[in-house]
Amino acid sequence: MPTQFDLRVKTVGAIMTSRVVTIEMDDSLQVIQDVFRKVKFHHLVVVDEGKVVGIISDRDLFKAVSPFVNTLSETERDRATLEKRAHQIMVHHPSTVLKSCTIEKAVKMMMEQGVSCLPVTNHDGMVEGILTWRDLIKVFLQQESYA
Repeated sequence: MPTQFDLRVKTVGAIMTSRVVTIEMDDSLQVIQDVFRKVKFHHLVVVDEGKVVGIISDRDLFKAVSPFVNTLSETERDRATLEKRAHQIMVHHPSTVLKSCTIEKAVKMMMEQGVSCLPVTNHDGMVEGILTWRDLIKVFLQQESYA
């Protein structure tokens, strides 16, 4: 029978999502919108030469793009919102964690900072994964099944 694991010592590397979708700082909101339509992620990591420099959520994109885009009421000004760049709407310098960080510490960071994800990097700031609230819920449900 499986034994219950201790979230205080289990690491982020054990539960993070390794498949991360990254974009560049100068990618347009049109490109970002297209990426969000193709993938089932809610966060895109913004990188510069592989290093994490920002994060964009689907909510950030929703706030930045005119609600009239692709409607009969669309104007040239609405369409122009898609020409903005990632660096204009991203959260700059997001908090990150290492794979060796404990889940407990990562959860505390997310709660204190009011964020729904943390990019996972190596010591050089290169992206290795992402920890999201969904990853945490999966672990919680696994923990509950062992109780």
